[in-house]
Amino acid sequence: MRLSIKICLIVLAAYFAAAVYGEVQYRVAVARDVTPAYNVVNTKERYMPPSAEHWLGTDNLGRDVGLRLVQGTRIAFHVGIMTSLIAIPLGVFLGLLGGYFGGKVDSVVVWLCATVASMPGLLFILAISLVVGQGLLGLYLGIGFTTWVGVCRTIRAEVMKHRDRAYVQAAKVLGYSHLRIMFRHILPNVAHIVLIQFSIRFPSAVATEVFISFLGIGVQGEPSWGVMINNARARLWQGVWWEMTFTTLAIFVLVLVFNHLADCLRDRLDPALRSER
Repeated sequence: MRLSIKICLIVLAAYFAAAVYGEVQYRVAVARDVTPAYNVVNTKERYMPPSAEHWLGTDNLGRDVGLRLVQGTRIAFHVGIMTSLIAIPLGVFLGLLGGYFGGKVDSVVVWLCATVASMPGLLFILAISLVVGQGLLGLYLGIGFTTWVGVCRTIRAEVMKHRDRAYVQAAKVLGYSHLRIMFRHILPNVAHIVLIQFSIRFPSAVATEVFISFLGIGVQGEPSWGVMINNARARLWQGVWWEMTFTTLAIFVLVLVFNHLADCLRDRLDPALRSER
């Protein structure tokens, strides 16, 4: 178990380093007002297979697939982190309210969860993207405001287990406020769920962004993984396999590592599973 967690963390560190490098490369190009290296067109080097000069080959415009893949990693981390910063705090707050107070407050929280869950998530994301405009901001808001329901339901169920326990009753007897009890006493005891939910939500948000960008609605002008797959699919019949292969492999490894890490964290942090061992 420890070895598998270490391997997952090493792989994630490599992805994170690539994302940071891509962010620096992007910011430098913007500051200098020049075309980034990953968008430079060179028609003389079109469809070059992997080689010493271009490790992952080039695309139909002679752009380096490796450099574009790094930028796709940057966009994936942007989407995964920013949408989590929207969905997780919202889900945790509403879950704490519903689970702690119960009654009418819980009924409102349950109604909100049911309402949002009943809406087609993809259509909601597309609607927000059309209102806000194509780009990362629309993806942040669309994905963030449609994926908090699972977090809320999980936190709510866990808080309902804790609200009648001795330490919560003792805090009430001492006269502590409801906010203090929720955020300083109950929340630390359910924090492991937040960490697990992040490891589950991150790859889900990335996969959603890839699909939206594949449809041509998400990121524009930047090499998102979805954009790269959409560009590469038309050239598979010509034998140009490397762009599609390496992009798909990058997505597969990232999702696999996060899913495995979520399972490991659940096994190690969930008190119920620890007590069974």
